[in-house]
Amino acid sequence: MSKPSIIYVMGVSGSGKSTVGKLLAENLGWSFFDGDDYHPNANIEKMANGTPLNDLDREDWLKTLNHLAKTYKGQGAVIVCSALKSKYRQQLKDGIENECRFLYLKGTLQQISKRLQARQNHFMPPGLLQSQFETLEEPSNAITLSIAKTPEKIVAQAIKLL
Repeated sequence: MSKPSIIYVMGVSGSGKSTVGKLLAENLGWSFFDGDDYHPNANIEKMANGTPLNDLDREDWLKTLNHLAKTYKGQGAVIVCSALKSKYRQQLKDGIENECRFLYLKGTLQQISKRLQARQNHFMPPGLLQSQFETLEEPSNAITLSIAKTPEKIVAQAIKLL
C-alpha cells in the first residue's frame, strides 16, 4: 500500500485517540479532526444520559467523517473516532480505500476504566465503556498499538509502521 493521506485513529472511549491523534497530526504536519466534534446534539445527549449509540445514530456521523476524509485526502489528515465495528470502518473508508489507514489503540477494560474515572468535562460517561467493549470488533487490517506506552512512543511507533 502507498503512504496513506488519511489516518483514522480508532478505539474505545478513553483509549487516547484525541491525544495520540493530535500528536500524530503535528508530527506529520497534517490537519487534525476529532470525530466527537461532528456528532449531532442528539447523539451527544444520548451518550451523556448513559445510552449507547446504535447503528442508526452513527450513520450520518460516519458519512460526515467520510466526507471530511475525502475533502482532506490530498493534504493529509488525522481523524479520530471510535470506529468500533467493521461496517463502520467500511463506511469511513468508502471511496478512499487506498488513501487511508486505521490505527487501533488497544487497551484493557481495566486500563481504560481507570483513565475514564480521571477524565473531566467529557460527555461520555464511564458507565458506557462496557458497552463499547461489547460493540468493538477488533480490526484485522489496522496497525494495532498498545496504550500502555506514552503518547509520544505510540506516535513514534505509528510513524515507523506507516
